[in-house]
Amino acid sequence: MPTLVQPTGPAHTRILSVGAARGDLNVPNDDLVGPIDSSDEWIRQRTGIVQRRRASAGIGAVDLAVEAGAEAITRSGLDLAEIDGVIISTISNTVATPSMASLAAHRLGLTPAAAFDISAACAGYVYGVGQADALVRAGVCRNVLVIGSEKMSDMVDPTDRSISFLLGDGAGAVVVGPSDHAGIGPTLWGSDGEKWDTIRMTHTFREVRDSPADVAWPTLRQDGQTVFRWAVWEMAKVARQTLEASGIRPDELAAFIPHQANMRIIDEFAKQLKLPETVAIARDIELQGNTSAASIPLAMHRLLAEDPSLSGGLALQIGFGAGLVYGAQVVELP
Repeated sequence: MPTLVQPTGPAHTRILSVGAARGDLNVPNDDLVGPIDSSDEWIRQRTGIVQRRRASAGIGAVDLAVEAGAEAITRSGLDLAEIDGVIISTISNTVATPSMASLAAHRLGLTPAAAFDISAACAGYVYGVGQADALVRAGVCRNVLVIGSEKMSDMVDPTDRSISFLLGDGAGAVVVGPSDHAGIGPTLWGSDGEKWDTIRMTHTFREVRDSPADVAWPTLRQDGQTVFRWAVWEMAKVARQTLEASGIRPDELAAFIPHQANMRIIDEFAKQLKLPETVAIARDIELQGNTSAASIPLAMHRLLAEDPSLSGGLALQIGFGAGLVYGAQVVELP
């Protein structure tokens, strides 16, 4: 029987660089409170958000992805030809096909890199890092560009009090490549589709097609209390399991970068994990809002810009959201 050649790659990987793109508009709470009969104080108390960044009508999620990806590539120091994989996590693509990744790869000059989208909502960036790590270590790719890019304002019903005021637009990107030491720990991920309706779209596209006069364009809704309890209690367990699987104690972390869902969730997370004061905690949501798959790399980008000394330290990153899906890793900060 003929012998197949099975590729193998380097033993270890790490995140080489990070890039970001934020919506060009600053949208304060006061701009949104009228349709939901609320107030700036109510939004701040419930979410910790002061403003969110949103993109103008002429800027799409793919444009944000290209901007963030370009910065990550430049900062990686790699030639374009050395990046042979592009993964974009998004729920904001305006078409079912082609993938946002294939368009972004072309615009970034990465053709003929393999390119594909993944749909894992707020956990999607972590899923992408996990896949990039595996692809490089398997020898399938040399370096992989991973992007989380969302224009969540396209999915907003301005009268909805469950989630609309949370959402912002942006993209975060990292390049994952070979390393002489372990820079990405084990990925712990999972899903619970039984709770699919906890964060959901209001209608299917088929319903819109079949009854255009009666069915409004699909927008996001969530059961906020259920999501809060699940995130705080169940995801704290996943975070602890990720640290254990990585062989890292909480006091060995330089940073904690959770999905930027809600400031109250982030603060409760820190209490549950008993993080010492030496651990920097990402709170990008205050000025950016919740950007789903983009939130973790955007928060990483801000942390490193504000405190470059964190570079080279270890960060626990965890994403969780619609599906319900979740994923976490300990990574070395670029």
